[in-house]
Amino acid sequence: MLLSRTLLIVILTMSSISVFSEEAGEQNLFSFEPISQSANSADWDATAPWVLPNGFSQRVIADEVSSLNIYGDGCSDWLDMNTVNETGRMAGRYLYRTHEARIGSDANKYPCAPTYDRVGAAVSVVDLKTGETKIIANKLDWTALDGIRWTPWGTILFAEETTDGRLFELTLDEQDLMAGTVKAHPAVGLMAHEGIDVDKDGAIYIVDEYRGQSWGCGDIKPCGGGIYKFVPNHYGKLETGQLYMLKVMGDDGVGQGEWVGPIEPANVRLSGAKFGGTSYQRPEDLELIANTLYIAITEGSQDEHGQQKYDGRVIAIDLESMRVSNFVKAGMNAPVEIGKPGDNDFQTGFDNPDNLAESPDGRLIIVEDNSPSDIWFADTDQNGDGAAEHVWLFGSLSDYEAEGTGVYFGSDAKTMFINVQHATNPDGDATWAITK
Repeated sequence: MLLSRTLLIVILTMSSISVFSEEAGEQNLFSFEPISQSANSADWDATAPWVLPNGFSQRVIADEVSSLNIYGDGCSDWLDMNTVNETGRMAGRYLYRTHEARIGSDANKYPCAPTYDRVGAAVSVVDLKTGETKIIANKLDWTALDGIRWTPWGTILFAEETTDGRLFELTLDEQDLMAGTVKAHPAVGLMAHEGIDVDKDGAIYIVDEYRGQSWGCGDIKPCGGGIYKFVPNHYGKLETGQLYMLKVMGDDGVGQGEWVGPIEPANVRLSGAKFGGTSYQRPEDLELIANTLYIAITEGSQDEHGQQKYDGRVIAIDLESMRVSNFVKAGMNAPVEIGKPGDNDFQTGFDNPDNLAESPDGRLIIVEDNSPSDIWFADTDQNGDGAAEHVWLFGSLSDYEAEGTGVYFGSDAKTMFINVQHATNPDGDATWAITK
């Protein structure tokens, strides 16, 4: 049963539950009273594009105007994901960002395509102490760089979000953490990479951003759009290892799961299909919190008419029991979006979940690839049913042409980093810091 408008109002105005209580310690750093509804584009302010709860501020960390303009000529820098040097020397000082510039695009459709072809996709770094910003890695044949993750062994993984996209590892210069060398790791799998995470044993979790249920692989449907686990032969060494795909026994990709394979890293979709791997509709980001792996599935499964049955979801994989459940889903424990702010029948809702992050108190943060792009906080599963107990609206982007992406907490639990990608204003892309 879909949530009613009355229930929505209750969800968004409750503030007495413990998630928002003023407890001692870091847990209350991001306590907040939810905002009442998504942002209206009529209220867009380029100097403060995020609608936030009372008591929170926003500021630019680095932008295309005053910090670094990789592509120039009014072309978006396509800021995507963020990470900092989470461990080691000067931990937390440097912010590393991927840039999703796509080479080989149709110049008639994308006027900036020739610029991207001349430069290629890039990884940039911001010194959070001095403000210095520069390109740390860049090649002409890199395209659509997306996911980025600090590893437990002190390197940075990043990857391409296109068919047969590659995963790379950036090893930083010990004397200069704004410089480093890059190596590709094809053994981890060629796919449309976005989310990347690493567990304590060194296994790599990745997803294939592909509409596996509807697109398939030629005559084979479903195929692709999978969730994968790479187990290296040696901890911290990604040159060799085994790649597995998630298989779920149950309807719509929830139920009892298992890792099947090993599959072929150079042909993950067909190889995974041969093992019965489960296909999803455009899995984008993932986040490992404790022993649960969360995956944002941006689109809902389709009905016989090719229409979405629901507006995307976040699934949860218990890595001990391998139970796969719907963690957040519109119409289940999150409101359904109806219309846009300003419409007579408008209702704020959950739609197109994309980016994920862990909050300072271990909750899941979800950012939409939507207009408007909303930020939600999801409580943990308290009753053991695999679903979040509550979902709360934290922020909303008033720039309807743009998308919020790269939500991330680094070593500083007081600061949420988030990017604004393909902003309305020319050269308007920026990395923002949201603080209480």
